Amino acid sequence: MASPVLSFVIPVYQEGENIAPLLTELAAATDPARHEILVVYDRDDDDTLPVLARVADRFPTLRTVRNAHGGGARNALRTGFASARGAGVCVVMADRSDDLALLPRMEALFAEGADMVVPSRYMPGGRQLGGPLLKRLLSRWAGLSLHRLRGLPTRDPTNNFKLYRTAMLRALPLDAEGGFDVALELTVKAWRAGYRIVELPATWHDRTTGRSRFRLARWLPRYLRWYLLALLPRGRRERPT
Repeated sequence: MASPVLSFVIPVYQEGENIAPLLTELAAATDPARHEILVVYDRDDDDTLPVLARVADRFPTLRTVRNAHGGGARNALRTGFASARGAGVCVVMADRSDDLALLPRMEALFAEGADMVVPSRYMPGGRQLGGPLLKRLLSRWAGLSLHRLRGLPTRDPTNNFKLYRTAMLRALPLDAEGGFDVALELTVKAWRAGYRIVELPATWHDRTTGRSRFRLARWLPRYLRWYLLALLPRGRRERPT
């Protein structure tokens, strides 16, 4: 295929129950001929891989990519970002929690010049259905407080379902040591560097199959690092050249 417009990066860990329905939904929401799908896995015994082998003929732009930087979500995303061939990279969660019906609108905003497109649970019109109460409250508070106190252009910086301009991703250093706090790190760094961030309302659904690896007590300090960075005054020359 010609160079894809978007690369969909899907980090997986034991998502055998979810991956085939997710790929079907993704293909229905986009033009498969214009995009590529990268499924990034940690281990060869992941139960996602046999399912991918069975359905590969239905998704000709599908690529499976082994995590090249060690295990975990952060390293899977780093691997996916480095492997992407599209002008944009869209991270999609394998648990089918994301609002894939938004993808045409997200791609349109990207084509209009957005460097980051953020589906938002916390802006007017957005919703979050299910999920642990404390996690929901902290995520909402973090996003709304940064939006109101510092003018962050999105009220949902912790949402991992985002579309990034690939050139921006490769210009920003990725320092997160945790997992999905990468989304907050990139949002804060892109904003501080002056990139264009836009949001649109989204509905998020908690997973119905499989197990989440998110552990709030373990990952909260890692999110706090990027929250505090957002509170610092912005310098005039933070954008990479």
